[in-house]
Amino acid sequence: MDPLLSHPMEKNDMKQQASKFRSWYKTLVGKLGGILSQVSLERIVKGIEKGQLKEATDEIERSLQRSKNATLNVAVIGQSGSGKSSFINVLRGIGHEEAGSASVGVVPTTTKKTPYPHPKCPHVTFWDLPGTGTPKSLPNPYQELVGDDKYDFFIIISSSRFSSNDALLAQEIQENGKKFYFVRTKVDNDLYNEKKSKPRSFKKETVLQQIRDNCLINLSKIVSEPTVFLVSNFEPKKFDFLKLRETVLQELPDEKRYTSVLLLPNLSESFIKMKRDIIKEKVWLQAFKAAILAFFPIMPLCCVFNLSEQEECLKLYQSHFGLDEDSVSQIAQELGTSEQEITSLMKSTDFNSLVEDDSTIANVKKFAEIIFSITGLPQSSVFQFYKVYFLHLKFIDTVAEDAKRVLAKIEEMK
Repeated sequence: MDPLLSHPMEKNDMKQQASKFRSWYKTLVGKLGGILSQVSLERIVKGIEKGQLKEATDEIERSLQRSKNATLNVAVIGQSGSGKSSFINVLRGIGHEEAGSASVGVVPTTTKKTPYPHPKCPHVTFWDLPGTGTPKSLPNPYQELVGDDKYDFFIIISSSRFSSNDALLAQEIQENGKKFYFVRTKVDNDLYNEKKSKPRSFKKETVLQQIRDNCLINLSKIVSEPTVFLVSNFEPKKFDFLKLRETVLQELPDEKRYTSVLLLPNLSESFIKMKRDIIKEKVWLQAFKAAILAFFPIMPLCCVFNLSEQEECLKLYQSHFGLDEDSVSQIAQELGTSEQEITSLMKSTDFNSLVEDDSTIANVKKFAEIIFSITGLPQSSVFQFYKVYFLHLKFIDTVAEDAKRVLAKIEEMK
């Protein structure tokens, strides 16, 4: 039963309404966690219980605004030549030779801390910090590099056996009370060299475990329960890159999670599902807030059903899933195929068929009739509100399925 279907103005039903909100919200939240912090969730529930509906909707709006405007500053640090700049390019989803990419080369390229905003979200910035262990490095660079309070967390990049530089960086970050993730890059190179030197005894999983154990043993002297992620900067789907992104997202503050999830590359169906879940959560919270405000005479449920606005929303969802026109063009170019072949996989390009779908209208009519019979609100307003709500859910599901089909095509052609 949708919590929107019971009249929240009935005083004796307030606790029941609050309980429904809590249980329904929990079913919406994915495994990463949701937009609402536990504190915000309790404030909303308490507001509903006490009949303070305006306070509850204000808290929802504050949470939505925090998630929309949250900044994230990620510091990438490590010894010179470890692959920091390449790693940042992978995180930003751009090629190493594209305009605005972090400089990559066989000689040190980062001599001062350099910000690289995400191309789709300027609130998210990756900081390429100068490499340690070179002749131009500061005599004691660690405090100088780590002591900046603006970083939300650090990613230590290492490309060889665990070194004294790695240990000192980890220790300095730990002492400054900051979170760090230890990433071992160039693992594919290690596997290639090991296989070439020991072709008969080579076992991929054994070599990977040896690399991981070497890092874990040394990190355990600095932090309890350390975690090591093995990655390739040129094949991010291999090894632990997906696990790293998921772990970081789970440990982010609630208000910083929404934007970070939207910036995930479509590297797996799991990532696509994370995006779909958190976007649907936001739409549901907006709908719940609007429905509650509709009970106040000065707060209309909605105005008119504007087709052009809905089409813009569909385009926004396509952008979130990396299926906007520019992204499709880039995918086609990388695969050496036509844009038409990619768009032929996408059902979300047919806006009119989505809007006119009979199943959506049937759901709208059913819920509009229930709300109208309970609230006495103008039937047309209720109908238009639910038409937008269910249509957006259909948009999100359709675009997510498109993203899965495009991902399958990319994997097939590569």
